[in-house]
Amino acid sequence: MASDAVTGGMPAGDVVVGVSDSLAGLAALRRGIVEARRTGRALVAVRAWEPPEGDALYRRRPEPSWARLWADEARRRLDRAFELAVGGPPADLRIVRRVVRGPAGPVLCSVASSPDDLLVIGMARPRGPAARLHRRPVHRHVPARALCEVLVVAGPRLLPREARILRRGRHEERWARP
Repeated sequence: MASDAVTGGMPAGDVVVGVSDSLAGLAALRRGIVEARRTGRALVAVRAWEPPEGDALYRRRPEPSWARLWADEARRRLDRAFELAVGGPPADLRIVRRVVRGPAGPVLCSVASSPDDLLVIGMARPRGPAARLHRRPVHRHVPARALCEVLVVAGPRLLPREARILRRGRHEERWARP
């Protein structure tokens, strides 16, 4: 790599991590932090968001106050992901937080646009009918189109009962918030 000579043996570029609320997304964030520490790079945590009803419907009847609300919610989820993954943002890293409107795959590929970047994404192990409904899996889009090295981190394997308990805990937590 030609850029190693310029940076004194350390790779140039950033460690870009696609952050989501899923267990695979949290595992990707943890691995991104490890890679940023190991290589001395900056960590760019990216949260992509889209209007809940879809961009096509939103364009027909745009409402900027709703868009601000959804962007703020994406920022809160990005901050919450750091809390869930590692107990808060690490003080020993340079962290750049980006909340970008758009589909996750194209957003991540545009943020990690340098060949020297490392892009870290999580890959859930989908099962059942919900897996067939997910039309644009990020773990297929990103490796096929990214201009940089991609690290795909698998989510943890859970027994069906464990997954149900975790989902129930998340719902109870949502209702318990003031």
